[in-house]
Order: sequence, then C-alpha cells, then structure tokens
Amino acid sequence: MAKNDNFTTKIIAGDFKGKIIEIPNIFTTRSSKGILKESLFNTLQFEIVDKNFVEVFSGSGSIGLEALSRGASQCYFIEYNKVAYKVLQENIQRLDPSRCQHMLGDSFEKFNTLLSMVESRDEKTYFYFDPPFATRDGMDDVYEKTLALIAKINPSKCMMAVVEHMTQLDMPKEIGELVQVKRKKFGRSTMTYYAPKENI
Repeated sequence: MAKNDNFTTKIIAGDFKGKIIEIPNIFTTRSSKGILKESLFNTLQFEIVDKNFVEVFSGSGSIGLEALSRGASQCYFIEYNKVAYKVLQENIQRLDPSRCQHMLGDSFEKFNTLLSMVESRDEKTYFYFDPPFATRDGMDDVYEKTLALIAKINPSKCMMAVVEHMTQLDMPKEIGELVQVKRKKFGRSTMTYYAPKENI
C-alpha cells in the first residue's frame, strides 16, 4: 500500500498534541470518530496519568496513543491485520516507543498474555475494547467473545473497561466483577463504561 493511501488524524491533547497519526485505508479498521475520542478522554480526565492503557483491537492505535500523550505510563496494543499493525508500529515510533508494547495477532488469542503483562505491574489499567462490528462476515459472535475477555479482568488491577459497540446492542449491567457505570450514544456507535464494584 502506498503511503499516501493512508488517512491521518491528530493527537488532540497532551505531550504529543498536534502530532500526526496515520490510519490505514482498509475496511478492517474504523478510525474511532473524533467526537468519541474526545468524549472518552473528557470522562477519564487526569485519572489516566501514570496508569496502564490497553487498546485491545488497536488498528492504528489512535486511542492508546492519545492516552500515552495524556500521561499513561505504559500502553499496550494488539492488532490482527498486518497492514494496520505496520502502521501502528510506525505511529508508536513517531511518539514514544519506550512506553509502548505491541503484539501482532488475534486479540481473542493474545488477551491472556497481555493480561498477565499488565497484572504484573503495580499501576492499575484502563482497557479499551473496540471490536469489529458484528455486521461483518464471520463476526456474529464478536460481542459474546469480547464480553468473555472482559470477564477475565482482575478488578483489583482495573480502573475501567470501556467498550465501543453498535448502538442497538444491549450491553449487560455486569460483566464478571465489573459493573456498568456509564453509557454514551453517538449515532450508530455507543461507548459503555464498566468499573470494579469497589471503585464505585
């Protein structure tokens, strides 16, 4: 793919404000709309400083790298598509590779490995899940599988888990040890926030 086929977006705020992030022009990655990203970080505010941030279906990493810019201590990324992963690596290289860990592979298969990495650290973690929409071929059970991943999260190591999903999807009030604390709709997409019971 030629370089100029990629879309670009900018870091909104923080240390890397205004820096360009590339987004591959392929159907498997949807850039999280700017309004969703702004809403997410308006909700998290400065709580994110010195915490871990995990972007599970990372694409080009635009959410995790925004978290990095705003003071997250370490960011973790998993991406399945090789074209998107190459762009992710280039984006990380442009910002701060020393604070990023990335894995190429299926998020559903790699999540346990990633979970053990963040749970071995002292800082608590934010998890961001933006699975491919279930309307895509072969993705019918993507949300059930995503909920199963969230259920594995140790609440003592978690600040919050955020899921971006199709608006018509009815998300559960509880997943494992996490409880739904907020839901915000943006047209076809909605973000639902979960936090450990002891944090509420």
